[in-house]
Amino acid sequence: MTLVVDNKWGSESRSGPRHVAIIMDGNGRWAAERRLPRVEGHRRGVESVRRIVEASKDLGVTHLTLFSFSSENWSRPVEEIKDLFGLLRRFIRRDLADLHKNGVRIRIIGSSSELDNDIQRMLDDAVELTKENTSLNLTIAFNYGSRDEIARAAGRIAEAVTKGELAPEDMTEECFASYLDTDGLPDPDLLIRTSGELRLSNFLLWQLAYAEFVFVDTYWPDFNKGDFEEAIAEFQRRNRRFGGRTVRSTA
Repeated sequence: MTLVVDNKWGSESRSGPRHVAIIMDGNGRWAAERRLPRVEGHRRGVESVRRIVEASKDLGVTHLTLFSFSSENWSRPVEEIKDLFGLLRRFIRRDLADLHKNGVRIRIIGSSSELDNDIQRMLDDAVELTKENTSLNLTIAFNYGSRDEIARAAGRIAEAVTKGELAPEDMTEECFASYLDTDGLPDPDLLIRTSGELRLSNFLLWQLAYAEFVFVDTYWPDFNKGDFEEAIAEFQRRNRRFGGRTVRSTA
């Protein structure tokens, strides 16, 4: 299929997604099939991040959320975790200036309690530096798990009720969402998962309630702009009903 691309998908005249969330999966298998170290798969995965961030702006996506490091990933071998954190440090040092120059705003979601101090400082500095940018909102889910996010939100809500700052009868979906890490962000329109796996893996369980899911067989290191366009084309073919009326039709 040929996809005609312009940057107006955020308008009523087009039906492209405003917010795309991606589970970047398959780095290890990509490396294993090539008899390469797993870290090489992660390095190539960073290159894919650069491609997709650039493509997002071309394709009219205004919000991009990437599942970078799960709170369950701590069970991986120590050396692999060390390699992943090293890649994160290099990515920030190498790419932050260009992201800022190109108007990308960075936001981090997830728990910071287990992160090394230097990693936390680098992430905080990236958020602060780019907070006024408007070209693309790039959210990195790092040390993130959706159940943990919801549990932390529930804890803050309970504390607010105990202090008399919130009445239980005032709790609504909108109020609850304001306690999540993603407060202020629109819910994703489209979820993409690479590598052929068909599950959410504890990612944005609340926020993906009405998103369209597209699962692709391509491993993340090979995922490119053409694959991104095809996923968006599939999104455009869907009818989004939000439990009722048809909101968007591309039939």
